[in-house]
Amino acid sequence: MDNESSRIESEANVSAYLAKLRYALENNAALDFQQERRVDEARDIQYTNRYTVAELFPDEDPQEVLREELRTLKTKDYLRTVKDLRFPKRSDMWEFGKVYRRSDESTEVYIKIRVELLDARLSGNHTVFVMSFHRAEKPFEREHFPYCLT
Repeated sequence: MDNESSRIESEANVSAYLAKLRYALENNAALDFQQERRVDEARDIQYTNRYTVAELFPDEDPQEVLREELRTLKTKDYLRTVKDLRFPKRSDMWEFGKVYRRSDESTEVYIKIRVELLDARLSGNHTVFVMSFHRAEKPFEREHFPYCLT
């Protein structure tokens, strides 16, 4: 992705965005999770949203799991912000990466979200759109995370 379609936000902006995310989740935001995506048809199944959520959180409701997992995102998990090229009038997408450790195995998960807060006076509902929550296709490297301290 070129520099015109992605950028690194300031640490203060990332913190503010995560506060906005938590606010939306705590105020009954609609969670729009893309379990099935057209792009997944040509992808190895282990890199799909459905597979990753089922593997990491078997027998749990994906909606509830994602609400809880998104609440745990931290500034250090931030990767970058990208323009939505398919829907340029929508707000930007924010990318995060998180490592899940289960027993002796770790799974790197790529997370791509958009938070939209709507004015309740206009009968709107806050929305958290989760485009991606799947295994990372390429290993994470320290330099991908602008605010990771370790």
